[in-house]
Amino acid sequence: MANKAFQKIYTQLEAITKATVSLKATGVSNDELALVDGRLAQVVKTKGDLVTLQIFSGTEGIPTDAEVVFLGGAPTLNVSDDLAGRFFNAYGEPIDGGPAVDGKTVEIGGPSVNPYKRKQPSQLIPTGIAGIDLNNTLVSGQKIPFFADPDQPYNNVMAQVALRADVDKIILGGMGLSNDDYLYFKQEFEAAGALDKIISFVNTTEQPPVERLLIPDMALTAAEYFAVEKNEKVLVLLTDMTLYADALSIVSNRMDQIPSKDSMPGSLYSDLAKIYEKAVQLPDGGSITIIAVTTLNDGDITHAIPDNTGYITEGQLFLRTDPDSGKVIIDPFRSLSRLKQLVQGKKTRKDHGQVMNASVRLYADAQNAKTKLENGFDLSDYDERCLKYAKAYATRLLAIDVNLKIDEMLDTAWELFGTYFTPAETGIKQELIDTYWKK
Repeated sequence: MANKAFQKIYTQLEAITKATVSLKATGVSNDELALVDGRLAQVVKTKGDLVTLQIFSGTEGIPTDAEVVFLGGAPTLNVSDDLAGRFFNAYGEPIDGGPAVDGKTVEIGGPSVNPYKRKQPSQLIPTGIAGIDLNNTLVSGQKIPFFADPDQPYNNVMAQVALRADVDKIILGGMGLSNDDYLYFKQEFEAAGALDKIISFVNTTEQPPVERLLIPDMALTAAEYFAVEKNEKVLVLLTDMTLYADALSIVSNRMDQIPSKDSMPGSLYSDLAKIYEKAVQLPDGGSITIIAVTTLNDGDITHAIPDNTGYITEGQLFLRTDPDSGKVIIDPFRSLSRLKQLVQGKKTRKDHGQVMNASVRLYADAQNAKTKLENGFDLSDYDERCLKYAKAYATRLLAIDVNLKIDEMLDTAWELFGTYFTPAETGIKQELIDTYWKK
């Protein structure tokens, strides 16, 4: 940042709203940071010489003759290998009691990687969760959201994915985390002895909501350092994108912008795309994969936030509680990975695709049997077996607390087929039956 002695200081505000102040100033760039009456602010709009600054902690008590000092640049992060194992706030400042990080200073929120320099994703990222690895296999360079109701344990799932995923670095961006959630992540990572590969940027509920807007860019700037400069496989976990979008909405409403669908700003699509499009597979082996939680309002996936997210990302993972087993599962019907075919059967066993299809189809037959039961129809022997299979499938494979390697998932599925069905009922090719059917 520039030396304060050479900075212009302004003391005449033109307008004050609940979140922003406006003043006449020259030589100011978009996203530049400033201090307004000692409070950190960021330029969100310039029109001629009229500059609008969003104040992270709100404008209450700011006088019209407040001192405004522009800091000469956008928010930055010092990037180096020393980021690993550390916890930072939305400004990239340590919150774990450790020292500040020395390294190259990089402006956050830069452009995505040129499409010409991208490679088609083809590397498998195993997570140990069958609802992902078996049914919706994750590929490096992919962007995919978790859709979950607010009462689902999505942060537990994020922590499990962080500890199990076979990647070089995990970067957590926590937006609007409760203190309990923040401590939960910290304790889980420390207890697993995995801190050396995890970097966390955290905004808690006690901090100004507008600060959340910096978290994804901080997380992705760190990710780009490790993926581009170190050729590492990086997994970025963002939670909760609904709270991120709410912060966008707060700023846009307070700037008197006309809201779009569901009171969200009209820029929501591009605001989200700017984050998700940072996912990339690079030719030299580095990659950024993004999994982001989007909490739903009463399961409504037509709301503007999940609706826009679905257009940008490559599928979704849907959390729900299975009524038969009582387990939280990744719903095989509403979840989808649009890139899974790039690795299934290529980086995994040749029976993967057929086993996945058969297991989900038999689970669907169990749902049909359940409907028959609810409507008072008699169940066939096949229906009865489907219902037993569905409970076992949810408990032993779909549940998020099950941790298996992909070959173990496939073997478990074959074991379930052999317990409840004949080979013909699975619809799997004979050559695979001959190889894998448990006699």
